[in-house]
Amino acid sequence: MKRLVAEALGTFVLVAGGCGSAILAAAFPGLGIGFTGVALAFGLSVLVMAYAVGHISGGHFNPAVTLGLVAGGRFPASQAIPYILAQLAGGIAAGAVLYLIASGKADFNATASGFAANGYGEHSPGGFSLQAGMITEVVMTAIFLIVIMGATSERAPKGFAPVAIGLALTLIHLVSIPVTNTSVNPARSTAAALFQGGWALSQLWMFWLMPVIGAVIGGLIYRGLQEKAA
Repeated sequence: MKRLVAEALGTFVLVAGGCGSAILAAAFPGLGIGFTGVALAFGLSVLVMAYAVGHISGGHFNPAVTLGLVAGGRFPASQAIPYILAQLAGGIAAGAVLYLIASGKADFNATASGFAANGYGEHSPGGFSLQAGMITEVVMTAIFLIVIMGATSERAPKGFAPVAIGLALTLIHLVSIPVTNTSVNPARSTAAALFQGGWALSQLWMFWLMPVIGAVIGGLIYRGLQEKAA
């Protein structure tokens, strides 16, 4: 139970920090943090929570990461579903908190604003197609898993894994925010889509399927590299 609470808490902070920066601070008049600030917020959220509770649960905070680690032989499949449910609970709770905060502004409309939801086609920040979005989510999540597995390997320098993982997530966001608003995390996508309440729900399937495929590919790639190195 402590591990599940840690996963829920870590995912809560990830969504609150990352999506919160996008919803509340990205376009603030005159002082907005923009794409770069949002990318840093996601990376820093993972970094600080990996240090805070990663030693308790492993610091997945992401259903795709959990499944990628199963594919990579780093996590038992029997524990995947409880982890994923905890991550969803934490993400949705953060979405609810952000909705309550954002609703304090008189003209706020979650559906019209997008609520930091992920999208493709007309709902992509840069107008990128479904195909472009699918490729982006698969490739970026695969890269993320390779970094996670490499940084947490027994052969890696001790104590620096959260830094590498947080910087990798920042880099991924810098590249892919214009394409899909960056998911690589189905819990993050679900939390935003539920409170956006419109088009985001109809596009949510892609932000489950593609990150999971990418994570499994990344996990298998690193597993193969590790076996050859051994």
